[in-house]
Amino acid sequence: MSDIKLFENKKVRSHWDAERETWFFSVIDIIEILTGSTIPKRYWADLKKKLAKEGSQLYEKIVQLKFEAADGKKYATDCLDTPNLFRVIQSIPSPKAEPFKQWLAKVGYERLQEMNDPSQSIDRARENWQILGRSEKWIQQRMTGQETRNKLTDYWQESGVKKGDEFAALTNIIHQEWTGLTVKEHKDLKGLKSQNLRDHMSEAELIFTALAELSTRQIAETTKAKGIQENALASKKGGAVAKNARKELESKTDKRVVTGENFLPPAKDKKKLK
Repeated sequence: MSDIKLFENKKVRSHWDAERETWFFSVIDIIEILTGSTIPKRYWADLKKKLAKEGSQLYEKIVQLKFEAADGKKYATDCLDTPNLFRVIQSIPSPKAEPFKQWLAKVGYERLQEMNDPSQSIDRARENWQILGRSEKWIQQRMTGQETRNKLTDYWQESGVKKGDEFAALTNIIHQEWTGLTVKEHKDLKGLKSQNLRDHMSEAELIFTALAELSTRQIAETTKAKGIQENALASKKGGAVAKNARKELESKTDKRVVTGENFLPPAKDKKKLK
């Protein structure tokens, strides 16, 4: 399960390994936070060499996982679990080192709580969106949409669709059908890079996305769609339901549903975060 964690409003790409029951974190993201470096990849490359010369076995502990980068594509990224990350952090002179260690321990503890009580993960997601300044109305719509999305992906998995590329392909079919844009084109319209598109949708965009995915699932269930091809057909039909509803609303309000509006901070605020 891949996820985005927040440390002082900075994103850390992470992955929960259910088999090992441990988190893996992107080392590059953490180095960027601790050092403020504009070229964290080079810093990490130099640090790996230094640690190797000192006899560290850390290199053998690195796990490469595919995470989405700033260009929207997924690349293999060096990741470490919490104990080995502590060793990296100890090698980096940074005033944020100790707060970051505490944050890592907190993330691990919260995951254990969520495994015992899944509702806590929902509460934490709500808290993160509140920190980012989202309204309660927006948060409720975002969470409702996520539930609709989860039910659709559950159906896909049960009907023989593979996670990863096939999930992404079907999602893109639905999205392009109802918006007239691919997911990438919609992100470009909003000026997004590595950010999650849904986290930057308006209330209306979230509602129509949910309608498209709900329609897709119900059509797929009715037709008993199996595999990528049959689900692709259901995805196109489901997206068309939302497209027709969108056009009807736009004709009545003279306002576009799909827009370039986003929740990105103004340029001056972005500088402060660096």
